[in-house]
Amino acid sequence: MVDKIKNINDHELIIGNKKLSFPLILGPMGVGVSLSDLVAAVANEGGAGTLSIVGIREIWSQKLGRSVSTYDAVTFEIEAARSLSPKGVIGINVMVAVQRDYEDSIKAAVDMEIDYISIGAGLIGSLPIIDHPHKTAIAVIVSSDRAANIILRRWKNNHWREMDYDLAAFIVEGPLAGGHLGFSIAQVTKPEYQLEAILPSIKKLAEDNGNIPVIAAGGIYNRDDILSIMSLGADGVQMATRFLVTEESAASQAYKMAVINTTEPEGIIVSRGSPCGLPFRVLVNSPMYQTYLKAGRPLKCDEGYLLRKDLAGKYTVCLAKDGYKFFCICNGLLASAGYNDKEEDLYTGGANAYRCNEITTVKKIMNELKGLD
Repeated sequence: MVDKIKNINDHELIIGNKKLSFPLILGPMGVGVSLSDLVAAVANEGGAGTLSIVGIREIWSQKLGRSVSTYDAVTFEIEAARSLSPKGVIGINVMVAVQRDYEDSIKAAVDMEIDYISIGAGLIGSLPIIDHPHKTAIAVIVSSDRAANIILRRWKNNHWREMDYDLAAFIVEGPLAGGHLGFSIAQVTKPEYQLEAILPSIKKLAEDNGNIPVIAAGGIYNRDDILSIMSLGADGVQMATRFLVTEESAASQAYKMAVINTTEPEGIIVSRGSPCGLPFRVLVNSPMYQTYLKAGRPLKCDEGYLLRKDLAGKYTVCLAKDGYKFFCICNGLLASAGYNDKEEDLYTGGANAYRCNEITTVKKIMNELKGLD
């Protein structure tokens, strides 16, 4: 047991070569929620802001009225965030499951000298070779000590350090998080898989392998939660859902109101619907989910963001494209961000989303978490 943390504000969190004045990272919310305005606002308050770049090519193509590449879109979004927070700590999140955009997203972030890259929705299996490498901090999202061990072995056996990638942090995500979860449906409610249970063994691994910072995520809502989880060894926290209903959030007004109108824990469920195979947390009042309940089947994929390679090496495979067991989350999440008016909205949020009862500001939340209110 780590000594109880009494003053979060005096606790340093370092990611790569960047020191945060407050040990909080904004969790990535996609599609199109954790964009430059929200990310910069958190960074300007002393935390770190993580851009969600899922669907970013579609978002910037619509903004500019012309088709752009994933590489260019990621570059544009980082530039936008940097213009709003020149001195703040800013990173991006890359999902392993979004295979087509994975390498180009990382290359763009490295070329832009991003402060860190968090990688999740699957275990990191490769990192692209960069033409002009420089030290890049990688924060890996894990949900078990087994996953952390795999990452550590891969890091030792690969040439990633020679390529100037640095394993800078573990983000330990528990089952109360929003979006994709690194657990089975059966594990989500079991005590042995909760954040407080899985954190200590991962912290021990991190200490034994160079004292890698450990950041706790999933279900952290207020200052007391931060104090509690840091007393178990976390070096910092990642929070997302509370910031979804801020003025700076790029979520649509309908999305924000859907969160505020969710007033009971039962209003947020874990669905088997994601075509990448991971459980996905959904707000029951999502229009797309309500249509699914009435029709008995989800919508098919026609966007293709989660396409995987077929036997010929082409991106054609999607479990939501050919069957009826999986949601086309690409359609629903793009709609919820205002970038697809052909489909109904699909909303995700953490298990504590029902506790959000007003649209507020990043500064107000950060002041509360710092104990300044």
